[in-house]
Amino acid sequence: MTYGAPDGAADLPRYLAAVRGGRPASDELVAEMARRYDVIGGSPLVARTESQAAALERALGPGHRVAAGMRFSEPSIARAAAALVAGGADRVAGIVLSPQWSDLLMGGYVRALDEALGDVPHRVARSWSAEPLFIESLAGRVSEALGDDQEGAPVVLTAHSLPRRVFETDREYVAELRATGERVAAAAGLDGGRWRWAYQSAGHTPEEWLRPDLGEIFPELARAGHRAVLVVPVQFLADHLEVLYDLDVAAAAQAQVAGLAYRRIAMPNADPVFIAALAAVARRTVPEIVRPGARVLPA
Repeated sequence: MTYGAPDGAADLPRYLAAVRGGRPASDELVAEMARRYDVIGGSPLVARTESQAAALERALGPGHRVAAGMRFSEPSIARAAAALVAGGADRVAGIVLSPQWSDLLMGGYVRALDEALGDVPHRVARSWSAEPLFIESLAGRVSEALGDDQEGAPVVLTAHSLPRRVFETDREYVAELRATGERVAAAAGLDGGRWRWAYQSAGHTPEEWLRPDLGEIFPELARAGHRAVLVVPVQFLADHLEVLYDLDVAAAAQAQVAGLAYRRIAMPNADPVFIAALAAVARRTVPEIVRPGARVLPA
């Protein structure tokens, strides 16, 4: 399960209102988001998630079915759950495609699955950011991106920014984000002086958001004599707007202004190591809801 994407420009006002808890977006925000989606050619998130679901079903093997469900767009969580039940599922394991867990931020996925499945036994996997195969998948992409870098280009690990009020309410979630970064850095062999931590994709609201912002890091790195930077999101699992626009367009432009060559790691998408991580999460979750002899169809 993930949050989804608008089905074209005409669907954007509805989508933004859904993401904003029912509050309509201003005409200015709709226009700006339409511009961003246009720049990247539309979000590939739904297609990427469906590819991940298909790869996970293959990894889990016979007797398992996987469906992709979106919280704010089609195919919805309700539609995905209904398809599994119609196919004979009597147990369902839900995996939110966010490795770090927050009841405040992810509770909507739990409620959506509860409403969709009713009395069908099910369980949603909580935090899985420490899953070794997940860390391995990101660390491998860091090592691949750095290659035989002889200049010691700095690495900036990022997570989606949050309003400070959310941080004050759910400090453990933010701590888990940072802990994920530390695990990835360690697995990639980065010493403490090689990498930095930053937030990205701050929202379009006047309230205070977490810092340092990624764009604030670039001038500091340039002043320290660096000529390139590698950006490593530790929270995003597929190509979508916050990667293809916020990083590859907006952040890349900020890096260029600072005099830095910009790179980022490739997203996990359907990488076999990452899919193996999802399979491990599914296999851990299923025994918690399956009675002996029951047929298992994770979602």
